[in-house]
Amino acid sequence: MKLTQAILPVAGFGTRFLPWTKVVPKELLPIGNRPIIALLVDECMSVGIHDICFVISKGKEAIPQFFEKMPELEHQLEKRGKLHMLEELTKYDNVRFKVAYQEEMKGDGHAILQAKDWVESDMLAILYGDDLIAGERNGLQQLVSALDGVKKSKESAMLSLQDVDLKLVHKYGIVEIAPDKHQNRTKKIVGLVEKPKPEDAPSTLAIVGKYIIPRSTIDELAKVESGHHDKEIRLIDALKLQMKKIAIYGYEFEGTRFDTGTPEGYKEAVRVLG
Repeated sequence: MKLTQAILPVAGFGTRFLPWTKVVPKELLPIGNRPIIALLVDECMSVGIHDICFVISKGKEAIPQFFEKMPELEHQLEKRGKLHMLEELTKYDNVRFKVAYQEEMKGDGHAILQAKDWVESDMLAILYGDDLIAGERNGLQQLVSALDGVKKSKESAMLSLQDVDLKLVHKYGIVEIAPDKHQNRTKKIVGLVEKPKPEDAPSTLAIVGKYIIPRSTIDELAKVESGHHDKEIRLIDALKLQMKKIAIYGYEFEGTRFDTGTPEGYKEAVRVLG
């Protein structure tokens, strides 16, 4: 399987980081000397993806601007012999960036739908802006490897999973997995529940911010949108409708996850990764 495209939904307002995010998108907050969004783009590039669509809201144009070429600055760096800085600025020259706007905050599935007409590949990655996974391999590398290792039907999806405390399941999409006495990190998913109460959760395995999905899931999302009207549209809704049509797997990642969508998680990411 070869991935070539990724959608990064980063339209949220970052209210937990106000007043800072009034002028600077939270995805541009630094981890060391790199913004969070650059780490996610690097993650895409590490598996061969060079076609990336940012789904943003009005006022977050600084995200795609960060990756734009700056010929005059590059010329000055070359002139002054600061080649390591020049290399950092030019590493994204071969990446094709696209911008789509989400004008209403109507759910993660709605954000993805804003890039629907841009999608050309049979499989694509979805990376949300808050989740960083640190380890020997990044989160997307692990998903690609896991999907390559399963017996695939015509279409398959692979979701990143984390075992969370039972009292936290109401914050996540939770998966139900097929019983298997030889279970390893790769799980066959047979059910999906969005933010259940602890007593209703089929497991404590939560979906955390990274997906590989077939193109047909985007088409399914469009059907969900036509029937939801004013309700939030979730990616999990489309995957639930596809449960009997495609093989859906999850991979319980190795390493440490940092939720940079909260001030506490961001502070910890800076401490460990910065």
